[in-house]
Amino acid sequence: MTGAIAASCAHEPFCGGKFYAEIAVLPIMMTKEKIAEALEEIATLLELKEENPFKIRAYQNAARSIEAFGASFSDLQNQETLEKIPGIGKAIAAKISELATTGALKFLDELRAEFPSAILELFSIPGLGSKKIKALYEQLKVSSIADLQAACESGRVAELPGFGETTQTKICNAIANRAKHAGSFQLGEIAAEAEQLRSDLAAHNDALQVSVAGSFRRRKEIVRDLDFIVASKCPDAITEFFCAHPLVEDLIARGPTKTSVRLKSGIQCDLRVVTNAEYPFALNYFTGSKEHNIVMRNRALNRGWTLNEYRLGPAPIVETKLKTDRAGSPESPTKKSGRERSKSIAPSIPKINEEPDLYRALGLDFIPPELRENCGEFEAAESGKLPRLIELENLRGTFHCHTTASDGHNSLEEMVAAAQELGLEYIGIADHSRSSVQAHGVDAARLKVQQAQIRKLQSTLPDIRIFSGIECDILRDGSLDFDDEILAELDFVVASVHSTFNLSEAEMTKRVIRAITNPFVTMLAHPTGRLLLKREGYAIDIPAVLDAAAETGTWIELNAAPKRLDLDWRWWPLAKKKGVRCVINPDAHRTARLQDLWFGIGAARKGWLTKEDVLNCLPVTRIENELKRKREQISA
Repeated sequence: MTGAIAASCAHEPFCGGKFYAEIAVLPIMMTKEKIAEALEEIATLLELKEENPFKIRAYQNAARSIEAFGASFSDLQNQETLEKIPGIGKAIAAKISELATTGALKFLDELRAEFPSAILELFSIPGLGSKKIKALYEQLKVSSIADLQAACESGRVAELPGFGETTQTKICNAIANRAKHAGSFQLGEIAAEAEQLRSDLAAHNDALQVSVAGSFRRRKEIVRDLDFIVASKCPDAITEFFCAHPLVEDLIARGPTKTSVRLKSGIQCDLRVVTNAEYPFALNYFTGSKEHNIVMRNRALNRGWTLNEYRLGPAPIVETKLKTDRAGSPESPTKKSGRERSKSIAPSIPKINEEPDLYRALGLDFIPPELRENCGEFEAAESGKLPRLIELENLRGTFHCHTTASDGHNSLEEMVAAAQELGLEYIGIADHSRSSVQAHGVDAARLKVQQAQIRKLQSTLPDIRIFSGIECDILRDGSLDFDDEILAELDFVVASVHSTFNLSEAEMTKRVIRAITNPFVTMLAHPTGRLLLKREGYAIDIPAVLDAAAETGTWIELNAAPKRLDLDWRWWPLAKKKGVRCVINPDAHRTARLQDLWFGIGAARKGWLTKEDVLNCLPVTRIENELKRKREQISA
């Protein structure tokens, strides 16, 4: 890969921090993204007021237009410039200008004042839209999640028209699920903050070495806190800078070497300031996992050393006192008699300058942070069989990207331009099919129009290949949303489940397997349908699906959207063993979400995948052949 992705690959084990920081970290100001959020909030509050649907839609459309707006920040303050943007009228342009200029909007403040401040929390409960929330608020005085839980527990929600026992039970389960995950964050929710803080700490004159450790460094899909390790000769200066950082919301505790704060996102963040000599040990220890650390300490003990978060040192002297027999002579060893003093003489301790030195001292190849879960990494590292994990720069292209033809926020041209900016050799456009009504799915006629648009655009762009596809719904019985004649005209087909999640495991497995046996289905998207911290995946026999994918030559998607990261990294070693081929896709609904490939690479590395295991590491000439392989194989 060339361009912005490859150019940024100079940080951490796989390109992640710097790449994500350069493109996804937002400055702390009234950005266009924040303006779009404000417009969406206005639309939501207007829905609660049952305002004119056209007025509501106008704010929603304006939010989309602002997100796609490519001009400078000063243009957001210029009302005349704003009025020239499609979808933004004079009244909304004035409000955007006010937001951009002052950082506030009187109209929004007045709307917020009409409702309790916590009522917008109710939108985070799956299945609750504005009409249901309005009914709960007006009829039961429900204005917060706590109120909603009390109303459900008393049975009052079930009595409301349009609700019933089933809806009440679903709401109760959703609230319980939300409470269970309190204090947990999707990796994508806190990545920008983590990288911004790391970058700012690294730029401090007194910082010698800086890293984010913990589950973030291991690229776990769920993160509960952030751990920053800084080597410095001036810990007070680093701590002072950390506490005063604009991302810090509250100070929890402050000490000479450890400080805890809460960031604006709500996540707890711990800073540990150590010396340069202590840094590799602190970085290793606080990266974890706990299970990985236990094995590391035991390996050190077996060599006569002791390992902790600050140093590798000699194991303590061991004294063993044995009883003597009545005659004063030592008993036989089997009787453990006599008095004996033995000292553990450890071999000399090697110099540890950086983390890989520590692994070498313990007889191991360096274990990448993503693999440190005590899931076979020690055996592989000891025998020299650790894989060379995939890196972001290995990706040549990607598929499963949406446009404004369905529910995307950017046009075909904008999505392709963003892919070019990242240095991708190819991009696959796959808007939703007709059954995805909520996602404005395209019918056969609109799909043909899009195919023509792609061909026309392709004729002007020799440096990137645009593949024409569809994200085709898998219907309840396993049939597809379009007939084979339509699918045959496309370059690729992404099959996915978007409805009827409540089937039994046997039914869902049969449904999905029937779909992927279709010769025109190239890949299976987000195979479990999970939404991290919000919705559990549907019941499905993953090993059986992997067997079917291997047999039919169907690719399995690693959906890189941080809310999904599906198929889960824990399944990929089995998939690889079965010969299943992976494709990392961002499921991007806007240009900025192409950056989610960064998260996909992290999950792939956790799954022990190499560039040879991921199809979109192939150059465009070879990927074209792979796209045809399944059709030719099954039809032969």
